Amino acid sequence: MEVYCTRPRCPRPQNYFADLDDITTLKTTQQKYCISCGMPLLLDGRYVTMKLLGRGGFGAAFLARDRRIPGMRQCVVKQFQPAGNLTSTQLQQAQLMFEREAEVLAQIGNEHEQIPDLFAFFPVILNSLQPGQQDQFFYLVQEYIDGQNLEEELTQQGQFSEQKVSEVLQEILKILKFVHERGIIHRDIKPSNIMRRRDGKLFLLDFGAVKQVANVASGAASSTGIYSLGFAPPEQMTGGQVFPSTDLYALAVTAITLLTDKEATQLFDAYSNQWKWRGQVNVSPRLADVLDNMLLPAANQRFQSAQEVLDALNSPSLASTQINSPSVTPQSSQSPSHPVPQTPVTQPMFSTLELLGGAAFSGFEGALIAIALFSLVKSPIITLIVASVILGLLIFAQTRRWIEKFDLLIIPAITFAIIFFLPFLQGGLDIQSVVLLAVAASLVAISLTAVFRLIYKLLSLIL
Repeated sequence: MEVYCTRPRCPRPQNYFADLDDITTLKTTQQKYCISCGMPLLLDGRYVTMKLLGRGGFGAAFLARDRRIPGMRQCVVKQFQPAGNLTSTQLQQAQLMFEREAEVLAQIGNEHEQIPDLFAFFPVILNSLQPGQQDQFFYLVQEYIDGQNLEEELTQQGQFSEQKVSEVLQEILKILKFVHERGIIHRDIKPSNIMRRRDGKLFLLDFGAVKQVANVASGAASSTGIYSLGFAPPEQMTGGQVFPSTDLYALAVTAITLLTDKEATQLFDAYSNQWKWRGQVNVSPRLADVLDNMLLPAANQRFQSAQEVLDALNSPSLASTQINSPSVTPQSSQSPSHPVPQTPVTQPMFSTLELLGGAAFSGFEGALIAIALFSLVKSPIITLIVASVILGLLIFAQTRRWIEKFDLLIIPAITFAIIFFLPFLQGGLDIQSVVLLAVAASLVAISLTAVFRLIYKLLSLIL
C-alpha cells in the first residue's frame, strides 16, 4: 500500500509497505514512518494519507483513509504549513485562520449537509530535520467531497449557461443564508471553493478565512486582509468591516466569471470603477440586474441578505422592489440617522434580437404614420416633423421598455388596420403599395441598426 508523507520538503514522500495491503495488518499496526525523513505516517494513529490533493499558501491537502472506521472511510487531511518567510504576526494570523476553520466546521459542518463535516483537529510535534530543533504541524480532518470544484469544471466545459449559473446561485445562497444567520461571514467565495459532488450537489468549502461577527463586542467585524484578488469588495480590500453583502459581492463575481469564462480582473474597468460584463454574455434582464446590485461598490447599496437575493431571483415583482430600494444594513455600525443611498436604476441591456426587432417595428410603424399624416396635412415638411416626433417617442418608449415583446406586433397591426379601413389615410396609394413601403422602411431600419451595432462592437474592442 502506498502511504504519502506529509512533511514539507520531504525528498521522497511516497512510501510503499507491502504488509499494509492486508486490511487486518493495516488496522492493527502500531505506526509506520517515512523511509526518507522519519515522519510518522499514521496521523493521530488512524489517518493514512495516500496522495497529495493540492498545496496553497498556507497549507496542503491530502486524500486519506480512516483505518478505525469500518469500510476505511475516505477523508481530507489538511495540514497547516505556511509558505515563504512570514513574520511572527503573519504566522500567528495564518495559524489562527487554520484553527478558525476547524472551529467553524465543528460548529456548522454537522448542521448543514452542503458544508463538509469536521472529523478531527490535532497537532503533531516531532524532531526537525535540522538537528536540535522541533517541528510542530497542525492537522484538520474533514469530509471528502468526491467531485470537481467549479473552477475545474469551467476549465473543462467552458462558460456556464444562465440556467446553470442560476442553479449555482440558488444553492450557494441557501448555504450563505444558513451561515450568515449564525453570525459567520465566509469572505472567500470563489469558483475553486465551490465543489460539485458527483451526484450534482454543491458544497461550500474552505472556511479558513471566515469571520465570526456574532460575538464581537463592538459589533464590527474587521477584515484581516485575507481575500482573493478580484472577488473581494472594496470594504474587504481596505481592511474595513465585512458584512453578509461582502459574501454576496464575491458570489456575484463568481457568477459572472462562470458566465463569461473570463478572469474577474478582465471584467472590471479600473478607470471607471465599474464591472463591464454585460456585453460579454446574453442573459435575462432580471438576472443581470440582480448581479449588478450584488456588485455595487458600497456595502449598504447591495442586497443585505442571501434571502433578499433569493426573493429577487424568484419573484419578478419583488426583484424590482429589492433592486431599486435596498434595505438598511443590519450591522450596528450603520447609523440609523444616515439615509441609505438609493441604488441607481440601470436599464437592462438589449440583446441583438431585441434591437433588430425594435428597428423593424420603428421602420414599419414610422412608414405607416408618415403615410397617414401626409394624407391629412398634404405638407411634406409638416409630415416629416410630426412623424419624427412620434417616432422618437416610440423609440424612447422602447428604450424604457414601456413597449416591448408583443407590443411590437400589436401597435403596427392596429395602425395598419386603421389605414386599411380608412382609405383616405392611404395617401392615394393602394393597400399593396402601403405594405411594400412599410416593409421596405423596416428593412432599411434593420440594416442601419445592424451596421451601427457592428461599428459599436468594433470600437468597444479597440477602445
